[in-house]
Amino acid sequence: MSFGRRQSCTGALLLFVPYEMSEEHEQRVCIKFCVKLGRNGAETFEMLRTAFGEKRLSRARIFEWHKRFKEGRDSVDNNPRSGRPTTSKTDDCVAQVQELIRVNRRLTIRELSVKVGVSYGTCQAIMTQDLNMRRVAAKFVLRILTAKQKEWCLSVATNMLQEAESDENFMGQIIMGDEMWVYGYDLETKRQSSQWKSADSPGPKKACQVQSKVKVMLIVFFDMEGTVHYKYVPQGQTVNHQFYLQVLKV
Repeated sequence: MSFGRRQSCTGALLLFVPYEMSEEHEQRVCIKFCVKLGRNGAETFEMLRTAFGEKRLSRARIFEWHKRFKEGRDSVDNNPRSGRPTTSKTDDCVAQVQELIRVNRRLTIRELSVKVGVSYGTCQAIMTQDLNMRRVAAKFVLRILTAKQKEWCLSVATNMLQEAESDENFMGQIIMGDEMWVYGYDLETKRQSSQWKSADSPGPKKACQVQSKVKVMLIVFFDMEGTVHYKYVPQGQTVNHQFYLQVLKV
């Protein structure tokens, strides 16, 4: 291995550094050498600025390494990092991430990278490229069914399907019910809304929808042929199972 020679700014001291050494390591060696000579942080910074110019380490880094060497540090290398995640993506890593997501779909990429022991970028690539998954927010729904309610819905739907397959008139015997709000507006025709205007005056405008004067709940029962019965709910009436029974008895 060949060695080069660097002239210090004192004009008399020579420092030998291997050519293969990185420039940052070379500067750390110079900082350590200055500490050995008894130079303070400011003097060390000026010497490195003269020697390396714009390629020197930052002032904060120079003072940091100067302090480390002054406190007795001997190595110019970085401290080894324990548990540093690897950047390699293997089939085993993909399988581990997939299993973790199957158990808990709310895990973040950073949490997954720590559990599996890979870098953040590698874990993100596994999620988006290998597993073809993306993170989405939950949507609001009116109600979330329990496991028992889902089983009951499945049982009812299965029985109705069997009945429909065995009896061709089964669908005609089903009456469905629904409810909705009915609004009332005093609409005017295009001709009624017309008015005279001069050539330089702006044209008249009207809103697409104005405030409703009437708001009533309508309950409708229907089969496959059309409406069977409907009922407007009186103002102030609570709609519950008892009210529905009264409507059905009419």
